[in-house]
Amino acid sequence: MAFPVYSSTQHSSIVKLKIISGSGIGSCKTRNVVVQVRCESNEPSKSKKLAVGSPIIVVEAPRMIKTAASVPCLVVNSGLVNPGDVGRIVSRKPMDVWAVRLAIGTYLIDGKYFKPLELED
Repeated sequence: MAFPVYSSTQHSSIVKLKIISGSGIGSCKTRNVVVQVRCESNEPSKSKKLAVGSPIIVVEAPRMIKTAASVPCLVVNSGLVNPGDVGRIVSRKPMDVWAVRLAIGTYLIDGKYFKPLELED
């Protein structure tokens, strides 16, 4: 089944369900139901503000950090990444994980640990 693709934060799809109910053999009833499913986010999407090259500021130090090398290395954050550190987005990974270039190197950091840096002109 193909689902429509939208560019906004609101998605809508029509799904056909087959419901089987009953308690014994021969007493099962089937029903076809068509349901329209809507998925929308109430909070503003942070990914709209973030793009490759966007400056970010770390707001909370992650406990563990992973390098963004071709062979990643997971290490305990022992003061490498601190709140207030500034970096730039290098790329986006699945599940709101971003490759961020910091002064100490490029690391994969979850989006909950940083926010976009507001630059004033």
